[in-house]
Amino acid sequence: DEINRATPKTQSALLEAMEERQVTVEGVTRPLPRPFAVIATQNPVEYEGTFPLPEAQLDRFLLRVSLGYPSPEAEARIVGEQRTAHPIESLQAVAGPGDVVAMQDASREVFVDDLVRTYVVSIVGATRTDPDVGLGCSPRGSISLFRAGQALALLRGRDYVLPDDIKEMAGPVLGHRMTVSATARMRGTAGADVVERIVGALPVPGARAGGLAGR
Repeated sequence: DEINRATPKTQSALLEAMEERQVTVEGVTRPLPRPFAVIATQNPVEYEGTFPLPEAQLDRFLLRVSLGYPSPEAEARIVGEQRTAHPIESLQAVAGPGDVVAMQDASREVFVDDLVRTYVVSIVGATRTDPDVGLGCSPRGSISLFRAGQALALLRGRDYVLPDDIKEMAGPVLGHRMTVSATARMRGTAGADVVERIVGALPVPGARAGGLAGR
């Protein structure tokens, strides 16, 4: 909860865990169990007593999403559901660790056409030359966008990735991985805005002879 309130030393301890799936303490390395994931929140309003996450740390997170405020109808429902108790107290598991690992493995088998893979690399590459970006996405961004596209296709019941899957995941996957220039920040431009513009400008892979580029 509010990972940006953790000290830089604590934040840096996550680098090894998130990238290498292991933890080293006093010279002893211990592998982490599978599945292992880090789900963290940040408070974007309060800055006192917070420590911004460095680029290397942000690059380890697959996705970043902004929750925002609920609609009036949803907020009224939230208030009503917490009248006597918090709903999380009655929350039941819907999958076990083995199920999660099986879904992770299945997503890696989702087919990605070479044209779609090139599309992924083109999007990430464009972040490195965009005039509003001081530091573009690393190759880790390409890998993450590739895998996020596979996961989305699997969730939607397909065994192949469409360009639309890549377009939909580009913002959440890449928006936090780049450093927007100071001039662009003064104009109110964020990383997600840059990604949206890039995706809108790049040509989308078409169909091959004999079928869609996805399959």
